[in-house]
Amino acid sequence: MKKILILISILLVAFSLAACTPKEEVIEITFKQNKPEIDGQLQAFAAAYEAETGVKVNIVSCGGSSCSLGDMLRSDYASGNLPEIFTIDGIESYNEWAAVISDLSAEKWVADTDVAFKVDGKVFGFPVNVEGWGMAYNADLLEAADIDPATLNNYDAYLAAFEKLEAMKVELGIDSVVSMAAGPGMYWVTGHHNFNSLLSNGLPYGDLSVTNALLAGTVDTTRLTEYSDWINLLFTYADKTVLTTGNYDSQVGAFLNQKAVFLHQGNWVDGNLKDATFDMAFAPHGSSKAVTDGIFVSAPAWYIVNKDAPNAEAAKDFLEFMVYNQIGQDYMVNKAGMIHAFKKVTI
Repeated sequence: MKKILILISILLVAFSLAACTPKEEVIEITFKQNKPEIDGQLQAFAAAYEAETGVKVNIVSCGGSSCSLGDMLRSDYASGNLPEIFTIDGIESYNEWAAVISDLSAEKWVADTDVAFKVDGKVFGFPVNVEGWGMAYNADLLEAADIDPATLNNYDAYLAAFEKLEAMKVELGIDSVVSMAAGPGMYWVTGHHNFNSLLSNGLPYGDLSVTNALLAGTVDTTRLTEYSDWINLLFTYADKTVLTTGNYDSQVGAFLNQKAVFLHQGNWVDGNLKDATFDMAFAPHGSSKAVTDGIFVSAPAWYIVNKDAPNAEAAKDFLEFMVYNQIGQDYMVNKAGMIHAFKKVTI
């Protein structure tokens, strides 16, 4: 009997100690980003990261024509639920959230990229990837029209090419020369990408001279006039339905189905063109009478860390893992199909 009582006492003590032992807290971070086309790949990477580290990452993707990340973040801020990581796309976004953005200058990955987001010499943004944009062209259709894409490097060359292609629409089986969307929800095509022609065409990377001059009220009328002519040329030779009411899918779809020779987009459309049966490449924007020798290349957006979030340090670890761990590298390059922005990525 005494032995049974002792055993019961031991068990009671054990249960009591187990009940008093604090359970291991699961670290959890929320990551909101604006590229819905990589949502599936990012979700899978987050799951792999949790399996590897035990840290749970909640991915929320909001972008395109159906969801505004900016509106979502403002609502989060109002309710006190701003995520650990979210995306900014430039200086205006930075200015809006500057009060909560962490200084990332001391992070390991900073030395391995040339396109981090910087303000006053300090690093605040982790580059999502590197993207290029210009005028995508169907090389097969240009060859059929006897147009050398290498000559498409200024306004006059595009004008001559567009006029020739317009006259061959029936022969080539196209609906329009250019596929471009400028309607509701597609402001990023005209605003972020096309307007960039005015601000930086022909300038070295990082040259803000035209932008700063405009902000100071000084307008280069020759540059502005040439840019206006380029806009008029694109709109004149675009399918009017796609131009005024089309969305991303209809714009890219016209190019994929060879109903347009040119597509006003960037290399992020690769995933939508997997079924293409023609050769394609990119030519520079023709917003200048002078020859332009390349397309635009930059980081399209940056991930920032909310310094006031409860797991801000865990968020920094997550970004570092993306660069230096093979799982993260595989996600960026092989799964998401992105051109990475980091020198130490080995894939």
